[in-house]
Amino acid sequence: MSYIIGNKCIGVKDGICIEVCPVECITETDEMMLINPAECIDCGMCLSCPVDAIYTDEDEAIAAEGIGIVNKNYNFFNLNYEQ
Repeated sequence: MSYIIGNKCIGVKDGICIEVCPVECITETDEMMLINPAECIDCGMCLSCPVDAIYTDEDEAIAAEGIGIVNKNYNFFNLNYEQ
């Protein structure tokens, strides 16, 4: 399981999530920040996001925004999401 950054981040990219992440698993893209699911340790530090764009796991992200947002996070890091 990994934290997932959702669509609320698009265009905002506050950056506090990158600053507080102890394992540096968050990457800034042109559009938004993305969390590397293979490196995320589920510590919750990134939940300081000012626009509440971060979901605590894939299931929560899928329920809120659909499978596409999970795939966006995984695919960016060349990973496949397996339920």
